[in-house]
Amino acid sequence: MFMLVGLLSDSHGRSVRTREAIRMLTERGATMFLHMGDIETEEVVDQLAGLDAHIVFGNNDDERSLGPYAASLGVRVLHPLGRLEVDGRTIAFTHGHLRRCVTEGEQADYFIHGHTHRQRDERRGALRIINPGALHRAHPYSVALLDPVNDALEFLVVPA
Repeated sequence: MFMLVGLLSDSHGRSVRTREAIRMLTERGATMFLHMGDIETEEVVDQLAGLDAHIVFGNNDDERSLGPYAASLGVRVLHPLGRLEVDGRTIAFTHGHLRRCVTEGEQADYFIHGHTHRQRDERRGALRIINPGALHRAHPYSVALLDPVNDALEFLVVPA
């Protein structure tokens, strides 16, 4: 099953910008969404409702309240380290502030993280490490679109 994966991180409560990012990713063909944490508010989680969405939490998230809320909306919580098989490729994702998750996550085809607020696309042998950038405290604001079948990645700039 061919799937394009929308990658988001570090919304820091910016629900309107998150909604715009999801709109842009959807227009480019994303059918699955991964959010790498620092969500901070229910309003950001609301933007993921009704989508094939998977989240982890960041160092600024209260997972005790956001976790049950996200689950009630059908958003899959895979905190602190998510691992999914997409089109025969393993995608591991975490926020990036927990060292043990970074080490474990690197045992995949793709390791996706946030936390630094900086875009990253790096290869270490067969591993591809990606950070989509951030939707707050970043210039520019950005997200990314991953095509695991073709090993293609596109960064998208989200308007301020």
